[in-house]
Amino acid sequence: MNSRRKFVQNTSILGAAVALAPSISHGALHKMAKSRVNIGLIGVGLRGTTHLSNLLKRDDVRVSAICDIDKSRIAIAEDLIAKANKKVPKSFGSNSYDYRNLLDLKELDAVVISTPWLWHTRMTVDAMEAGKYAGVEVSAANTLEECWDLVNTYERTGTHMMILENVNYRRDVMAVLHMVKKQVFGELVHFRCGYQHDLRHVKFNDGKTAYGKGAEFGEKGVSESKWRTIHSVKRNADVYPTHGLGPMAVMADVNRGNRLVSMTSHATKGIGLHNYIVEVGGEDHPNAKVKFNQGDIITSTLETANGETIIITHDCNLPRPYSLGFRVQGAKGLWEVDGNRIYVEGQSDPHQWDQADSWLKDYDHPLWKTFGDMAQDAGHGGMDFFVMNAFIESVKANIAPPLDVYDAAAWSAVTPLSEASIANNGESQDFPDFTRGQWIKRKSFDWMNGKY
Repeated sequence: MNSRRKFVQNTSILGAAVALAPSISHGALHKMAKSRVNIGLIGVGLRGTTHLSNLLKRDDVRVSAICDIDKSRIAIAEDLIAKANKKVPKSFGSNSYDYRNLLDLKELDAVVISTPWLWHTRMTVDAMEAGKYAGVEVSAANTLEECWDLVNTYERTGTHMMILENVNYRRDVMAVLHMVKKQVFGELVHFRCGYQHDLRHVKFNDGKTAYGKGAEFGEKGVSESKWRTIHSVKRNADVYPTHGLGPMAVMADVNRGNRLVSMTSHATKGIGLHNYIVEVGGEDHPNAKVKFNQGDIITSTLETANGETIIITHDCNLPRPYSLGFRVQGAKGLWEVDGNRIYVEGQSDPHQWDQADSWLKDYDHPLWKTFGDMAQDAGHGGMDFFVMNAFIESVKANIAPPLDVYDAAAWSAVTPLSEASIANNGESQDFPDFTRGQWIKRKSFDWMNGKY
């Protein structure tokens, strides 16, 4: 059986596994559940095109509209849609705010937002105001004001949004979450995580192709270098915290019986991006004179109401192998992704690490056991399949998603809080309670059975 046919046959089964029951959340709209939904894509660059490719494999989705101010990306998206033998969608992108005309389409049920960071909150807010269920790429917000804009708009309109944090669905992460739920590590005490990824080739290019080796960015750059690099010029903050924090926050029940209460951050000097420009463009390149404000390595320590600590590291401007640096530690043992190792008191040899492979296999998450083979071609090792499926099934049922507006606000708040802490010599910053006290009684999402 080919993967396409297998996907179609299993869509309804997987939907039941991901979203079984409606959430009676504050302000929620309870419409009739739908078997098929109309989706609009705002942003069809590299990330948006991945989402588009996955959506086109589904028979319960119709891509009704696409929007991008880059006409070449619209053409690429339309070609993908034609090759999938799907109906040509309406297209938008005549100006930066043409997405609002897309949101006016009555037939649209939801939108997927995959645009530069500075547009995430305003587009998500506009989508919720228009009654469109919004799925937004990470991070969801850049400032505390934007974090509150997301929460306030949701509570006023009752329209849901989901932060599309795909790492929450990574196979090893979900296996460790399974272990956490089974108390393998005992009472949890400490977490480490981060985004440790050499992105110099993403932040700069030759001005012709996205990964052409060069020193250009901004208006002379291509793809992410057009907009991402400027954040390193203007800000000294952890600008990309959710890949690491998202999975750890779920394991710690943040916003659902626990919450983030305070945070301190420190930054090293910033030399990596300047050195890269000199290496690939020469000392006389105009960008060699640019002063980058962002420290090369930013370390933040978060405290929770239940007494755990979470260390987050942002390390994207120096040469290094990729790692999200996960560590989950409790009273009975710990797992570390670097070294692929685990130690469980009473089951591991004293003071000796076990290789994690057998543990991860034994605690493989039910979703991955059932649909892992089918998900492999979806992107990022398969996790893109699961995060998009969770979004679509939540839209179809019009229920709160597993990763909701309060998660989006709390995880994204790391950026402005780290910026403030660094600017004030590591001064501790209080975390806003975006749930307004409801974290005490909010129910956790049942990740093992896919329901609230």
